[in-house]
Amino acid sequence: MKLVPLADRVVLKQLEAEETTKSGIVLPGKEKEKPQQAEVIAVGPGGMVDGKEVAMQVKKGETVIYSKYAGTEVKLDEETFIIVKQSDILAVVK
Repeated sequence: MKLVPLADRVVLKQLEAEETTKSGIVLPGKEKEKPQQAEVIAVGPGGMVDGKEVAMQVKKGETVIYSKYAGTEVKLDEETFIIVKQSDILAVVK
């Protein structure tokens, strides 16, 4: 199955958080707070949203930082994705 976002929506795959302590112990991602970084999996077409023209500024494959409580989590084929509006994306990581 494939997710195809509509309007100004973006499908994100959250990046796994992994931290190494000063003594070299690796803490798995589930022990930490969820990161706000994600990879863009799919981008909607943009167009007219609430009477305003919206041009999509992110592309598939980019790494982005999004708002902490933004979006809707969706499970599909044992994977978890987050669907957010483009306006919930704060920055692109280059």
